[in-house]
Amino acid sequence: MDDLEAIRQLKARYFRTMDTKDWAAMRQVFCSDVVMDSTASGGAVVAGADNCISFLQRSIGDVLTVHHGHMPEIELTSAVTASGIWAMEDMLRWPDGRELHGYGHYIETYQKADGQWRIKTLKLTRLRMDMSEPGS
Repeated sequence: MDDLEAIRQLKARYFRTMDTKDWAAMRQVFCSDVVMDSTASGGAVVAGADNCISFLQRSIGDVLTVHHGHMPEIELTSAVTASGIWAMEDMLRWPDGRELHGYGHYIETYQKADGQWRIKTLKLTRLRMDMSEPGS
């Protein structure tokens, strides 16, 4: 498999493991020193893969989520580094019935080690967030 396809599959695993809440498998998509920035969505900047997993478990562990990534723009910057931008759409439903339908981009860097690509940095940006309250 070529590097571009490996990075596309990495991102697909990221979305799938988030939506299925498979935190152990999700941990494997990140470099140990990953930095995740979700401040544009009301989140935080979190460093370290284990911290990122803990943050996601607290933030969306009980939230029904559906994430789609589209139209990747991936650039190999060396034999072991790459960058990418993914258009994204997500839908989240909290246990109390609140819902979010969001649109934006993931801006990422990747690193290859031991033959495996992993996410090194991740920034979620938002173009639009449609919120609805229960019963609306």
